[in-house]
Amino acid sequence: MSEISTELLSRLVTGRKLDGRCTYDPQAKVEIVQACLQPGVSVAKIGMQCGINANLLRKWIGERRRVVVARSVVPVSRAVADAAFVPLQLETVKAKSVTVPAVMVRLHVRLANGVAFDLSEASPDALSPVIGLLSSLPCSSSTAR
Repeated sequence: MSEISTELLSRLVTGRKLDGRCTYDPQAKVEIVQACLQPGVSVAKIGMQCGINANLLRKWIGERRRVVVARSVVPVSRAVADAAFVPLQLETVKAKSVTVPAVMVRLHVRLANGVAFDLSEASPDALSPVIGLLSSLPCSSSTAR
């Protein structure tokens, strides 16, 4: 659909603002953006056919893509995020006056923003505040892995 129909062009501009800018019919904008997204179509050519600046068309295309992406992202509820966290309880075991030392833990964390850190050879008691802090951080559903 590289040719825009005259019927669509007649519906496109619905009025003018006080500063001279045009107001556009939302449905006509959607149809023009869909025409621009067809393979092999030049946005500049569609803009010239409609009498619209190509940069404005690209802005409409970007807005449309953001709407589509926002609708496709499924928010993760806090209950689902908490279900992924399993608390770990470790205890020392006493056997005939011999105490087995507590387990040493190695922790590797990679945050959604790319920050990563390692804590190695630490006891679970020493890592407890760090794990508590990490569990309170907000998670982004779009970058969760």
